[in-house]
Amino acid sequence: TWTLASNQAGIMNRPFYYTNVDVDPTDADVVYVNNEGFYKSTDGGRSFQRVSTPHGDNHDMWINPDNPDIMVQSNDGGANVTLDGARTWSTQHNQNTAELYQVHTDDQFPYWIYAGQQDNSTIAVPSQPPGTRVGGRAAFWEAIGGCETGPAVPKPGNPNIVYSNCKGRFGRYNRATGQEWQYYVGAVDMYGVNPSTLPYRFQRVVPIEVSPHDPNTVYHGSQYVHRTRDEGKTWETISPDLTAFRPERQVTSGKPITRDITGEEHYSTLYVIEESPLEPGVIWTGANDGPVHVTLDDGETWVDVTPPGLPPEGRIQSIDVSPHTPGKAYVAAYRYLLNDFQPYIFKTENHGDTWTLLTDGTNGIGEFNPTRVVREDPDREGLLYAGTEYGLFVSMNDGERWMPFQANLPMTPITDLRVNRKDLVVATMGRSFWILDDLSPLHQLNEQVAAAPVHLFEPRDAYRMRYGARRGSSADPEYLPAGAVLWYHLADEASADLTLEIADASGNVIRRFISGEREEMAPEVQGMRGPVPLQSEPEALDTGAGLHRFIWDLRHAGPMTTSGRQGRGPMAVPGTYTVRLSHGDETISTTLALLADPRLEGDVSQADMEAQLAHNKAVGELLTRHARMVRSIRESMEGLDETDAHHRALKAIHDQLVTDNSDSYPPRMLDSQIRYLAGMTSRADQLPGRDAYQRLATLTSSLDAVMMLLDSVMEEMNQAPASSGR
Repeated sequence: TWTLASNQAGIMNRPFYYTNVDVDPTDADVVYVNNEGFYKSTDGGRSFQRVSTPHGDNHDMWINPDNPDIMVQSNDGGANVTLDGARTWSTQHNQNTAELYQVHTDDQFPYWIYAGQQDNSTIAVPSQPPGTRVGGRAAFWEAIGGCETGPAVPKPGNPNIVYSNCKGRFGRYNRATGQEWQYYVGAVDMYGVNPSTLPYRFQRVVPIEVSPHDPNTVYHGSQYVHRTRDEGKTWETISPDLTAFRPERQVTSGKPITRDITGEEHYSTLYVIEESPLEPGVIWTGANDGPVHVTLDDGETWVDVTPPGLPPEGRIQSIDVSPHTPGKAYVAAYRYLLNDFQPYIFKTENHGDTWTLLTDGTNGIGEFNPTRVVREDPDREGLLYAGTEYGLFVSMNDGERWMPFQANLPMTPITDLRVNRKDLVVATMGRSFWILDDLSPLHQLNEQVAAAPVHLFEPRDAYRMRYGARRGSSADPEYLPAGAVLWYHLADEASADLTLEIADASGNVIRRFISGEREEMAPEVQGMRGPVPLQSEPEALDTGAGLHRFIWDLRHAGPMTTSGRQGRGPMAVPGTYTVRLSHGDETISTTLALLADPRLEGDVSQADMEAQLAHNKAVGELLTRHARMVRSIRESMEGLDETDAHHRALKAIHDQLVTDNSDSYPPRMLDSQIRYLAGMTSRADQLPGRDAYQRLATLTSSLDAVMMLLDSVMEEMNQAPASSGR
């Protein structure tokens, strides 16, 4: 028998989506209800009071059975913890928990990433940090039109224009003005309406596809394909109903308990529209109730090409039209909402006349792993990436075999994938965006490479940029410098030291990295005016078996410091460099193209950067001369009594060279003055100003003068009797 405890407003909104009831394990009269709001009852559910949480749309909770004042509660903003029975909650700003429905990228440099994010706004974020930081983290993102559902699709050639969606409401967002022009197809409010009576059935994440052949042509989907050639001002319908449209599915959802009709429950709508990048007018569609269609004549006629091996009513989550071969396409579908957890990825090579199932449950993606997205790499035919409910997979042979591609990616549903400039951009349902930032090894990997004892991959083009990318958690940030990504593979653990050299176009080795220990650089009294020696950096190369990534920070070998170590060198100029990897008697070489930051075009020339390099190398040589002099003086002073005349003379010279930082704001000696100049001319890509050259000449003369004093004292010491106080 049952007794109605409460029908209070608020606790039964959208019951298919919310309405978890949880009871305090130590007191049956304390009841919590998760809904749009969060509610608590202390009288067995007869009355409820709303309790504040950090974010709306509350879904689940855990109550500590030993201390019910401790709870973990989840909502559409993330997770939060209370230690005092829900009076206060922990922050959600310590977790990357965005739920992203899709991902698109633009063509600016560096590129940005776009999506709709559950119960927030659409979002655009830079793929690389723009420079602004708050608390050690990159702090730049923006809402980009539409609403939480997305998608948000940037216009090719003009990333200031973004085509955005909000549950079927199409908008053209202008980032420069912050205004969004609204162009709803049909302009019919679908809330509360039985979908069978609507002229256009739009669902939550309505597809928006910009033609790869014309940035002014945009496709939009209800049960029909709609097309605009003027950014939404006028629409034409270019297809019949391309869904299964079973009438029994078209009902007022939620009855008889609650009416729940917001468009998000609409069945028999299009989920994906894709135009072939190779064949203009070849357009593919997939519906959330099963059918796949294609037109070969720009929408004049459509053909149902649903894979026969796909059971009815599967959701066509993604279609990827091959960028390599006309007629070739891939479909990813799932049916787990129908209690079928099989993976479904199909391939056709003849515009859908026949299909091959690429996921039989035994070739790498298991049976209990629904598939959401598949993409073919634009740089290597047959290299496929698959996003599933339980992670990421890769196939090197066009889907014959799949391998896990998880690495450090969190175990979370993969909702969408894009390959852009040899990066793999990943959208997840719960763990935000991720980027695998160089796919070059996969493009070059083959049996010969895998079998070779040592292999150096051809690197992708690098850009001379100035930024730092955070790795790790915000509590323990690490900064990964901009640079060239270099990959190498070792079949077995290296039996000898590895050496990696970077040489410029003239063959000069400008950087050398050696695994293992480095000998300490001894002070050289003789040759203090000599050239800067190339120094090696220890333990920079991983010698274990497997694939390794090394990042050259684009800098030349740096000047010697007074501790005998290598300082930071000047940045290399754009050009072609040779990369050499040596292991024992074997040396492998490849070339690296270093390109200028394209945003500098018109402001900074190649000649400017070459002049900057020459100047900064001269400053570095001055720093090395200075460091050698300081080390020589300190070594010569060892063993001398402080009252010795030679000790006093050396101390006076040392004080001209080294700033005494034991005092507040001490006079800046030559070490500080040279570093000050180095800082002025190394912070940006620029032609050094006239004052930089004049100051370098002045400091060089000053150091020469001190050098003459030091030579004089050293000569006198060398001629002094052995008993002169040592």
